[in-house]
Amino acid sequence: MNGADTAFVMISAFLVMFMTPGLAFFYGGMVRVKSALNMLMMSFISLGIVSILWVLYGYSLAFGPDTGGVIGNLDFVGLKGITAESLTEKGGIPVFAFALFQMMFAILTPALMSGALADRVKFSAWAVFIALWATVVYFPVAHWVWAEGGWLFDLGVIDFAGGTAVHINAGIGALAAVLVVGKRIGFKKEPMRPHSLPLVVLGAAILWFGWFGFNAGSALAADGTAALMAMNTQLATGAAILGWLVYERIRHGAFTTLGAASGAVAGLVAITPSGANVNAVGALAIGLVAGAVCSWAVSLKFKLGFDDSLDVVGVHLVGGVIGTLMVGFLAIDGDAGLTQFGKQATGAFSVMGYSFVVSWILAKLIHATIGFRASEDDETTGLDRAFHAETAYDFSAVGGSSSAARPVAAPPGAGGQHDGVAKAGQLTDKKVDA
Repeated sequence: MNGADTAFVMISAFLVMFMTPGLAFFYGGMVRVKSALNMLMMSFISLGIVSILWVLYGYSLAFGPDTGGVIGNLDFVGLKGITAESLTEKGGIPVFAFALFQMMFAILTPALMSGALADRVKFSAWAVFIALWATVVYFPVAHWVWAEGGWLFDLGVIDFAGGTAVHINAGIGALAAVLVVGKRIGFKKEPMRPHSLPLVVLGAAILWFGWFGFNAGSALAADGTAALMAMNTQLATGAAILGWLVYERIRHGAFTTLGAASGAVAGLVAITPSGANVNAVGALAIGLVAGAVCSWAVSLKFKLGFDDSLDVVGVHLVGGVIGTLMVGFLAIDGDAGLTQFGKQATGAFSVMGYSFVVSWILAKLIHATIGFRASEDDETTGLDRAFHAETAYDFSAVGGSSSAARPVAAPPGAGGQHDGVAKAGQLTDKKVDA
């Protein structure tokens, strides 16, 4: 066993675990007060469900001996046959350390989808959905991309830390679920702005911190590749913030805090598949493009008519595609060019096709059986009270009110998180938005 590499991988696993609560804060601050706790719980529940599934059969399906290039076998059900002395084939890292690290990826990926469905789904139905989705979507796709024998792995697709398996997979799966569940009540008619931008920034900062474990840790060794990935992660994220804010300033006339936080996440997403295969200039280019393009992409839901509540499609799907495709031309290992770009496109669009179809079927199945969508009364009242019998904030102690603020008029395109800058005096009272 290599003690240094083992410690590095385990610490990276802890950092990736921290990303799921960070995501909960990031998404939780974006929703209205009445569903803030529900948004936190939609991420947090993944820690419980997917951890169990991963040990029971997920690790075996994702990283067990290959079956036909599409799935692992069941040799490791319940982590059978793995002991404290079991080491991975490529280096002196215990299998338990590798399995723990990959478990955190499996937990985070379905949690990413939750933001697209904010404010309107049953919590129990969501729990069932992520259990099924992890089983029939994430575990097989992880095998395709990262396991020896997986067909995209053997094809030579570059996906160092999860552009296809995590971000494209979650982004397109979220879109499929959104199309089944439908729009929020008041979408494009009522302003649905974040209730706590400080919480959003805190969540983004935690995600950024944890992403070093996500990206650099994927080297599975404390070596030069991990250092390169860490450096490029920082560079791309910084560039993406600038790209997003410049586009936002041109388009909306202001540099918003929400834009900075979202730009950071877009850059982190885009550099995830590519950071170990590009130089510093390439990382800056990927980040800058991702920031600007994702800033533009979040407005597509208003033009195309789908209600992706917290812009999972615009950030994770689009950012993942950008990073996956751009490395085809920017790779520094001598393989850059049309051939590698073709491989990257094959990886991106095959995952998109599979994930969309299967995610849509799963969502449709749940919708037709136990019901995916919350009732109109529950959605209007707020999912915190309906499903959790709690509220995020107790305003009674300070004499506040939980009644909704009355907007003078909804701005053009209202109903999303990135719909422009709120105008001064837009609200007629100071009551808390319920």
